[in-house]
Amino acid sequence: MWYLYGVVLLAGIANAIQPGQNAALAKGFSQPITAGLVVGITTATTVLVVGLVTGRLSWPSSGGMASIPWWGWFGGVFGGGIVITQLLIAREIGAGAFLGLLVTAGVVTSVLLDHFGWVGFAVHPATPWRILGGILMVGGVALVALF
Repeated sequence: MWYLYGVVLLAGIANAIQPGQNAALAKGFSQPITAGLVVGITTATTVLVVGLVTGRLSWPSSGGMASIPWWGWFGGVFGGGIVITQLLIAREIGAGAFLGLLVTAGVVTSVLLDHFGWVGFAVHPATPWRILGGILMVGGVALVALF
């Protein structure tokens, strides 16, 4: 189970590197959004290859599809929004500020999602310690962005 934390740490490192890669890709196109299509195609290809190699790729049954909440189908919209933000904004504000804002907004939002059990998450109350952690992240990002 602990190895999963290592995998998430690697994903965090990739999350810090990806905006620079995407911004460099966007710079090579006459329109930066075109780079988003390249990112989407390579993302889909990566998911397909990993799914095929691991044997964890299957289409749900009609009953399974019907049980998915309507909002469950729109995760890709948020992913596309993140990629577009990387393409258009990351280079302008810098890696530290960009990722700091992205992660901090995600953590603060996650505390709310956990507290109320929204979008399928189990309820984890927003304790004073969790709230303090979110506040400290906001303060830390302010320092990274300002200095």
